Amino acid sequence: MTKYTRNLNYPTIDFSHTAFNKLMQRRIRRVLILSSNYDFFMLEEDGRIDEQIFNEYVSLNLRYPPIFIKATSSQEAFKILENGDIDLVIEMLNLGDIDAFNLARKIKQRNENIPIVVLTHFNREVSLRLQNEDLSAIDYVFCWLGNADLLLAIIKLLEDRMNAGHDVEEIGVQVILLVEDSIRYTSTYLPELYRIVLQQSRDFMKEALNEHQKMLRMRGRPKILLAKTYDEALEIYEKYKYNLLGIISDVSFKKDNKRDKEEKLGIRLIEHIRKEDPFMPALLQSSDLSNAVIAEEMGVGFLHKYSKSPSIELRNFIIRNFAFGEFIFRDPTTLKEVGRAADLQALQNILLELPDDVLLYHVGRNDFSKWLNARAIFPVAQLFKYVKAEDFNNLDEVRSYIYEAISSFRISKGRGIIAEFDKDRFDEYTNFSRIGEESIGGKARGLAFLNNVIQQRRLFNNYPNCIINVPRTVVLSTDIFDEFMETNNLYKIGLSDLPDKEILDYFVNGSLPGRIHQDLYSLISVVRKPLAIRSSSKLEDSHYQPFAGIYSTYMIPVLEHDVPRTMELLTTAIKSVYASVYYKSSKAYIEATSNVIDEEKMGIVLQEVCGNRRKNIYYPTFSGVAQSINFYPIAPEKIGDGIAKIAFGLGKYIMDGGVSLRFSPRYPKKILQLSSSRQMLQDTQKYFYALNLDANSFKISTDDSVNLLNLKISEAEGDKSFKYVASVYDYQSDIVRDGLNYEGKKIITFSSILQHNAFPFAEILKDLLEIGQTEMNLPVEIEFAVNLNVPKGEPFIFNLLQIRPIVDTEQGPKITVDELNPGDTILYSEAALGNGLFKNIRDIVYVPPGRFNAASTKEITLQIEKINESLKQEKRGYVLIGPGRWGSSDPWLGIPVKWAQISSARIIVESGLEDYRIDPSQGTHFFHNMVSFHVGYMTINPYINEGFYNHEYLDRLPACTDDQFIRHVRLDKELIIKIDGKSNRGVILKP
Repeated sequence: MTKYTRNLNYPTIDFSHTAFNKLMQRRIRRVLILSSNYDFFMLEEDGRIDEQIFNEYVSLNLRYPPIFIKATSSQEAFKILENGDIDLVIEMLNLGDIDAFNLARKIKQRNENIPIVVLTHFNREVSLRLQNEDLSAIDYVFCWLGNADLLLAIIKLLEDRMNAGHDVEEIGVQVILLVEDSIRYTSTYLPELYRIVLQQSRDFMKEALNEHQKMLRMRGRPKILLAKTYDEALEIYEKYKYNLLGIISDVSFKKDNKRDKEEKLGIRLIEHIRKEDPFMPALLQSSDLSNAVIAEEMGVGFLHKYSKSPSIELRNFIIRNFAFGEFIFRDPTTLKEVGRAADLQALQNILLELPDDVLLYHVGRNDFSKWLNARAIFPVAQLFKYVKAEDFNNLDEVRSYIYEAISSFRISKGRGIIAEFDKDRFDEYTNFSRIGEESIGGKARGLAFLNNVIQQRRLFNNYPNCIINVPRTVVLSTDIFDEFMETNNLYKIGLSDLPDKEILDYFVNGSLPGRIHQDLYSLISVVRKPLAIRSSSKLEDSHYQPFAGIYSTYMIPVLEHDVPRTMELLTTAIKSVYASVYYKSSKAYIEATSNVIDEEKMGIVLQEVCGNRRKNIYYPTFSGVAQSINFYPIAPEKIGDGIAKIAFGLGKYIMDGGVSLRFSPRYPKKILQLSSSRQMLQDTQKYFYALNLDANSFKISTDDSVNLLNLKISEAEGDKSFKYVASVYDYQSDIVRDGLNYEGKKIITFSSILQHNAFPFAEILKDLLEIGQTEMNLPVEIEFAVNLNVPKGEPFIFNLLQIRPIVDTEQGPKITVDELNPGDTILYSEAALGNGLFKNIRDIVYVPPGRFNAASTKEITLQIEKINESLKQEKRGYVLIGPGRWGSSDPWLGIPVKWAQISSARIIVESGLEDYRIDPSQGTHFFHNMVSFHVGYMTINPYINEGFYNHEYLDRLPACTDDQFIRHVRLDKELIIKIDGKSNRGVILKP
C-alpha cells in the first residue's frame, strides 16, 4: 500500500469543537443526610465521610465535592430544606420513631424535584419490609456498608440522570445501560462501574492539550443510567439508542410491575437491542449458571452473581468489550492481537501499516466509532459510525478517509488553545504550545489570541484557495528566563553599564536550564522550516504603552541531518534575545516609558518561518503590516478603512523603512505609487531580505539582521511566486505591463494580487482588521506573511505573525473646537492628516497672503529651498505654510517645489486665498513622501470658513529671513502642534 500523505494545514473535514464546558451543568452540591445521631457518628468518625468523599474526588480528578448537612429529626430536616438549597436527600432507614418512607413522601410533596435515596444495612427483615413498602417517593434504595465510593456512585448516578437529556442528545455523550433491580447487587456493581468509567476518563484526558482541557474532557465520560424494570430499560434504550456504548443486564426483573422468572426479560431485552445493532456489547448477569449457556449462544458476556471475583470479571469485560483502554487490533480469523493503540496519535500511525483484512474487520464492526466515543472524541466517532467499506472503491480509500479525518480532527483540536508542551507527544499536529509555568509575555499572548480568534470566527479555511493560521509556535515562559538569569548570575551583568557586545558575550556563554533541553530537541526533530526566535516580554504589546520592536529577533535554519548544530544555533539565539533586554537602547526605552528594568521579564516565541527555500536562501512571497486606522486617507478612503504596507520577502524590509507598497484594503486598486510609470520606477521596492541557510555563516551579533541577506529584486526572478508580485516596465513604450511574459525591467507592483485578485488578499486583510478591532475594542496593528509558492493544487498560506493594540499615545491627542482659544491659536484645520504631537519645532516658514503672486511661484521655490537647506544644516524641523498645492508641476496651481527642497518640513500647510482656491495635494507623488516621512499635513481656507489662520500674529514676529515672497520666523519656545488623526483636526498653538 502506498503511504497516504496530506497537507497538514488544510482540514478537508470541518470539526467543531466539542462543547465540554456545556456538559454536566446540573450538579449535586448540597446533600442533606437524615439519620440518627449514632448513624451520623458512624459516618463522621468511623467512616469519615467528608474526608473519604473528598479523597475519592481528588483521586479521580473530579471537582466540586458535595457538602453534607446533618439532620436528626423531621422538623430539623424541613427547616434545612426551607432555608437551604438542597440537591439530594439521603435517609438512613433506621430513624427510630420516624417512618423513613412516610417522611420521604412528605418531602416529595413539598420538594418534588429533590431526589431521595435510602441507605440501609441489608438483611432478610429489611428485604421483606421493602417488598411491602410504598417506594413511590424513593428514587433509589442502596445497601450501605460504610463505603464512600457508594456515596460517590449515588451522586454521579443522579447527576448522570439529571444531565443525560442535554449531554447525550446535544453533545453526543455515550451511555452505559445497567438493568438491575437487586438492591444488594446494584450497590456492589455501581461503585465498581463508576470506578472503571472514571479511570477510563482519566486515560482519555491524555488526549487533552492542557490542564483546562483535561478537566473539561472529564465531563465527556460515559454516563451510567440505571433501570430497575423492563419498561424503564426499554424507554432508556429507545431514547439513547444511538449513543449506547453497552448494556449490563440481570436476567430476571419486573415488567408492568410484575415479575415472571420464567420469562427471562434480560435475554429478551438484549435480543431486541441486537436486532437493531448486532455488535452492541452486552453482559448478562445471573445467579443461575444455566443462563451462561444461553449467553454463549447469543454471543454475549456472562457474569455469575455468586462468582468469587465479580468486580474483576466486570472490569475485564467492560475494558475488553466497551472499547475502554487501548484499541486492540485483532486478526479476524484467529482473533489474536496484531497491534494496539493507546491514543489517537498512535491509532493514526498504525493505520498506515494495518493489514487490509484487519482494517476491514474493525470497520465492519464499527469498532473505530465505539473506541472514539468511549474516549469522548465525538465528532470523529459520529463520522466513522457511518463508514462502510462498500461505500468506497477499495480499502486504500477507506484507510485514507479514516487517516484524513483523524488528521483534520487533530489539527482542529489544537487550534485556538495553548497546549502544554509534551516532548513525548509533540508532533506536526501541535500548533501552539508552551514550555514553562509563568507568563508567556505580550507577543505570545497576542499570537495565542489570534489563534483563538481564527478558531472562534472559523477563519481557517473561510476564503477560497487560501488558509489563514498562526505558524507553528512554541513559547518559553518567563520562569525559564528567571532561572537562566539566576543560575548564570547574569542580573549584575545585565544591569551594568557594559557595552552591548560584552553583555551579549556573557549571556551567550551562559547555560539554559537543563529541564528544557529535551523539549528543544523534540521541537527541532519535528519542524522542517527555519525558526524565528522572537522576544515576548511582559511589557510588549501593552494596551497602555507602545513597546514593540525594542528587542531582538533572530532567524536560524533547521538542519535535518545535523541536530546538534541546529540545537547550538537555537540555544545561542534564545540567549541572544535574553541579552537584548539589557542593551543600552532597551534600557533607555524602558526608562522613557516609566518602567523599571529589573521588573521586565522575557518570554521567547519559537516560530516556524513562513516561506520556501530557494537555493540556499529562504523567504516568504511577501510580508506586511496593516493597521485598522489610517491617518493619511486619500478620498474616497476613510480613517477607519485601514492601511497596509507590503513588501516582497521577509518583513525586516518594512520594519527598516524600505519602500513598501502602501494601500487601503478597502480600495486595493487605488495605489498612489502606481499612478504613473515614472512613480513605479521611483517608488517601488528595489531589494528584499532573505534568510541565509548556510549554518556555517551564522554569526552572533547585537545586530539581529546579521544573518539575513539583502538581495536585489533581480535575484528573485526564478522564483515561482514572482509572477504574483512583479510587473514589467517596457522602456520602448514607457508602459508597465502586468505579468512576466515581456522583456524589460521587473517592478514589484503586486498587480496580480491587488488588481486581478489572484487570491482574496485585500478581502482577508480588511476582514482581519475589522475583527481584530472588534475583539480588542481598540484600533489594531497586525503583522503577516504570505506564501504563494505552494505545490500545485494546494491553497496559499496567510500566516498571522502578531497583533497589538494601537494604544492611546499612538492614536493621537483629541482636539475639540470648544477648548480652542483664538488668542492662543496660530492655525486650526479641520482637514488635517497625520497623527500625534509634533515636538521640538520653533520655526515657521510661510508665504504672507499679501505677498503671493501666482506668476512668481518659481522664485518662491528658490527662496524656500535656500531656507530649507539652512534649517537642514542646523537639524531643525519647521512648519511650512503657503497658498495652493505644494509640489504642483503646474506653477499656476501652487508652488512647484521638489521634495528635496522642503525635506526638513515637519508640518506642511496648504492655504487658500480669497481669489486662489486649489484642491489640496492628496493624490500626488508629493503626498506619498509626506506619508512615508510622517509629515503632518493641513489644509485651510479661512475665506470660506474652513479653518483659522492668524497670519497677522506671524507678521508681527521678528524674522530670520524676510524676502520678497517669504518670511521665516523663529519663536523662543517650541510650538504646540497637535493632529488628531481620528477627527482630521490639527492645531498649531502659540508657545
